[in-house]
Amino acid sequence: MEDSEILELYFRREQAAIDETAKKYGALCSRVAMNILASEGDAEECVNDALLRAWDAIPPARPRRLGVWLARVTRNLAFDRWKSAHRQKRGGVEPLLEELAQCVPDPRDLQRELEGRELTAFMDRWLGELRSEDRRLFLRRYWRGDSVRELARDMNCTPNSVTKRLTRLRDRLRAALDKEGYTV
Repeated sequence: MEDSEILELYFRREQAAIDETAKKYGALCSRVAMNILASEGDAEECVNDALLRAWDAIPPARPRRLGVWLARVTRNLAFDRWKSAHRQKRGGVEPLLEELAQCVPDPRDLQRELEGRELTAFMDRWLGELRSEDRRLFLRRYWRGDSVRELARDMNCTPNSVTKRLTRLRDRLRAALDKEGYTV
């Protein structure tokens, strides 16, 4: 079923909207949640919460790309769940956040909303300038949370070469951020 048809089900408040959304995007959302939480039970709860959020938000919201919107909702819910479960523990997504913290400024240190929007626009431009392979690699690692081992397997290379490419990408991001005046 097409996204536009699924959205119409939401706007008509038909239960089938959730069923069709789960059928079309459930696997994507599960993978996003699993990459962050590493727990099938928690990931399943996150997906269910994301579907509930979709039900509550649509209407009035009308996402242009339902799958991307739903994956973002799932990702945010998974991060929230992970943070509350691991306040004092280390592991999971914390190493990912530490890798990025070396080059991306903490949004709390920016002048909140305005600079946050500017940083988002900058990141969109920066990602758009990357070769499609590098953009996919960066997003799979730092947005979806795919492991280096998984990325290496999919790219038919060694984990070490993936790590080196990611390091070079973070260095390029850090240099671009410095050039734009963002401090880390």
